[in-house]
Amino acid sequence: MTITFITGADKGLGRETARRLIECGHTVLVGARGREQGEEAAAALGARHVPIDVTDDASVAAAVADVAAHEGRIDVLINNAGVHGPVGDPGDLTAADARAVLDVNVIGVVRTTTAFLPLLRRSDDPVIVNVSSGMGSLALTHDPGRPESHVVAPLYTASKAALTMLTTQYAKGLQGIRVNAADPGYTATDLNGHSGPQTVTEGTDAIVRLATEKPGAGTGRLVSRHGETAWS
Repeated sequence: MTITFITGADKGLGRETARRLIECGHTVLVGARGREQGEEAAAALGARHVPIDVTDDASVAAAVADVAAHEGRIDVLINNAGVHGPVGDPGDLTAADARAVLDVNVIGVVRTTTAFLPLLRRSDDPVIVNVSSGMGSLALTHDPGRPESHVVAPLYTASKAALTMLTTQYAKGLQGIRVNAADPGYTATDLNGHSGPQTVTEGTDAIVRLATEKPGAGTGRLVSRHGETAWS
């Protein structure tokens, strides 16, 4: 049985990923900061809620201890938790704005990945999926034919560019662990006021693909629902 831990799994892409992976036969651990929301989602999905705030060292350590005591390992870690941050005029940004976004979208991934590595290394086929975005791509954000080019979201785009590069470095440096990034595409979620044209199921296609690949699949890739994409 594949054991999968998903951060931010109480709503949106995380919850739909959990639902689909349970359908695939995974044992899913719903990582969520809010206890009430996390427990509701887990009960509805047939999963187990594990409280986790990816911005807090003690919370992440407690989540790892919880999983170690109950499941003993994880096979797949999906770093899904994310925040959007301010949009529009970057002249109004503050250092506090930047810290708030980066602490979830980048530092939170580092914090969570490092903490869960001992449990991942107990797996026969450990996998990490980082939920990144085409919004972090130079090519896509400069292509007027793409929706990514019409949004000014300085901190979100910067954080996703950093996460994509972080993924490549983990893929090179973590021997025996497949590490890939998923680009969900412009999906209707709370993050964008449900303005995206894709359904939440379409938005999870790449995440589910990466979480269910067979041993020996590639590492260090950015994958959308349409296939692999360039890092540029």
